[in-house]
Amino acid sequence: MKRFDGVTALVTGAAGNLGRVVAHRLASEGASLIVMDRDRQALEKLGAELDAEYIAAPVDLCDRDAVAAAISKGSGRLGPVEAVCAVAGGFAMGKPVHETGPGDWQAMQDMNLATVLSVLAAVTPGMIERKSGTIVTVGAAAALAGKPHMAPYCAAKSAVMRVTESAAAELKAHGINVNAVLPSILDTPENRAAMPDADPGDWVSPRSLAAVIAFLASPDAEAINGALIPVTGRV
Repeated sequence: MKRFDGVTALVTGAAGNLGRVVAHRLASEGASLIVMDRDRQALEKLGAELDAEYIAAPVDLCDRDAVAAAISKGSGRLGPVEAVCAVAGGFAMGKPVHETGPGDWQAMQDMNLATVLSVLAAVTPGMIERKSGTIVTVGAAAALAGKPHMAPYCAAKSAVMRVTESAAAELKAHGINVNAVLPSILDTPENRAAMPDADPGDWVSPRSLAAVIAFLASPDAEAINGALIPVTGRV
């Protein structure tokens, strides 16, 4: 028996470099999937690759009503969401703190925090009712402390980590585990292009990070709650 047999899992940011790999990993372990992203075309391509029952939900993850409706529709077909991998997020370098405008702060909050909050609002009541569930978010090792020209990103990812810890404390009595992974630099085409002189062998592969996310979303991690797990390769 596979770890996710009979489980409906939700993956946000599923069209991205990490989200695609997470979706494939969960599918390979038996999960049925609701895959969410803004990019409809990329979701359709992903769906064609998956060896699993799935529903593609192209949606703006900052739109709570749209997210709730998509999850309700997907759950009606596949069953209630029992595992959430909230992968959606974004990164941008920026200006010094004193030169950073409101739009730059808000953009990072929307991409990284609002996308998580929309999903939590939609899935948590059902998990409380069933007294079970797993939720995995994606923080950032870089956000454990402030970094130059990264304040909006560090602030947003720090907020994701605090939300993860708070939700874990609130939900543990209901049989729900909430944890986060804190990756360093991911080995993606974009990062290779941005840092051509770096050694990507020191970075974290999406495949390695997806394995940790799948573990935390699985019954194997039933004794882990409120953890912030560094996944940092050799950086």
